[in-house]
Amino acid sequence: MGDFAKKIDTFLDVFINQNGYVKVLNGLQNTLLIAVLGLVIGIIIGTIIAIVRVIPKYKVLPRILNGLCSFYVGLFRGTPIVVQLLVFYYVLLPLLGVRISGVNVAILVFGFNSGAYISEIMRSGILSVDHGQMEAGRAVGLGYWTTMLKIVIPQAVKNILPTMGNEFIALIKETSVVSFVGALDLYVAFSNIGSNSYEFMVPYLVMALIYIILVLIISAGIKLMERSLRKSDRRH
Repeated sequence: MGDFAKKIDTFLDVFINQNGYVKVLNGLQNTLLIAVLGLVIGIIIGTIIAIVRVIPKYKVLPRILNGLCSFYVGLFRGTPIVVQLLVFYYVLLPLLGVRISGVNVAILVFGFNSGAYISEIMRSGILSVDHGQMEAGRAVGLGYWTTMLKIVIPQAVKNILPTMGNEFIALIKETSVVSFVGALDLYVAFSNIGSNSYEFMVPYLVMALIYIILVLIISAGIKLMERSLRKSDRRH
């Protein structure tokens, strides 16, 4: 017990007296930034892909677009996020002559990756909405895309909200790999504290605790949103 107390004292010395908390706050900020913006990009991409994949395939263009979307989804779901980060940062961007920070690369890659998964989530949500909703929208003179965006998609979002919450939680946890492209996140911040103190047990335990707290907060937020939506449904 005394040995563990010494480990805590060593951690606190580096964390407080040597300003280790500054890197932790920066790492937390980057972790949340990558996860939140990655989710936003993923929702936009995923919604577009989902709509393309559920539209009727009577014409050539929808078939071509569907093929491209299927390739995109297969590519990003079939390769690990670490590989995608490395390929983007060390292969594609140098070939294109583009130089951006590791955090921005992580945001883009996480957004593209999340888009592939969210497209399948959104597609199942759209298919779960009664087809009569689309027919009702068309019957009152709305176009296909207007009906989809104003009537079908909002109902689909209600159905998939818990799954979207799980996707956000997955993004939070997966940000621990962004150190491969030189981005500062929680893992890098606590690893630096461990290196400076020559003691990794307490830093990694604190890091795990922060991830757990983040997940609990997100889970609580999702439950509140679900409760609010259920109350809204009952009022209608």
